[in-house]
Amino acid sequence: MAVDKEPDAPFRSRYLSRAMLAAQKLTKRFQDRVALDALELEVAPGEIFALLGPNGAGKTTTINLFLGFLRPDGGDARVCGTSVAADPVAARRKLAYIPEMVSLYPRFSGVENLDYFSRLGGRAHTRAELYPLLEQAGLSREAADRRVGTYSKGMRQKVGIALALATGAQALLLDEPTSGLDPAASHEFSRMLRKLAGDGVAILMATHDLFRAREDATRVGILVGGKLIAQYSRAEFADKDLERLYLERLSA
Repeated sequence: MAVDKEPDAPFRSRYLSRAMLAAQKLTKRFQDRVALDALELEVAPGEIFALLGPNGAGKTTTINLFLGFLRPDGGDARVCGTSVAADPVAARRKLAYIPEMVSLYPRFSGVENLDYFSRLGGRAHTRAELYPLLEQAGLSREAADRRVGTYSKGMRQKVGIALALATGAQALLLDEPTSGLDPAASHEFSRMLRKLAGDGVAILMATHDLFRAREDATRVGILVGGKLIAQYSRAEFADKDLERLYLERLSA
């Protein structure tokens, strides 16, 4: 059964008490337009929450509020219990973020980028420690020593995954991570996400990719016009046509 708008009390208490990511009546306006309207959302350790919705629904706004790139006009975004608005630096230290295109220094190698950004995040590692993290993310030693300017999008994302490992991120934010990936790279990226979730990382993924959402997510939410109009657990959508459910909610 879908959960429309406000999740019921048992649902909220079950997740909010242990949520790594929590939006509590989170609201954002741009002039006279409400981009996000009292969003209630929680992501627990080990969960992959896929946030679905058309362009302009508020998915990227949600991600940016968790990152502290925007300030809310109401409500609160929390990362591991820390209010992002009150202490954005402390909240960001517990996060990793992989945008649609991972921004890296093209003249640096993969391992040099990882070294730089992990130090920037307060976690210094030796090169001997960084190479295994890149290999764990699916990037070979030879590729790790190449300039990032030669990398594909999928290789850049592997550096992003390695950064999440290097900084010990407890939560991961993704914005359209599989856009532009070929099927093999998309499958490999999903495998890494599931491994991170298995290690207890909370993952919030804004996406249009219904196939990957169905394959990977433990829960999905449908965001329309800044409102979370429905949520489904894996048990509720595993044996159903997620595209049909999604289109039905949009048309309603």
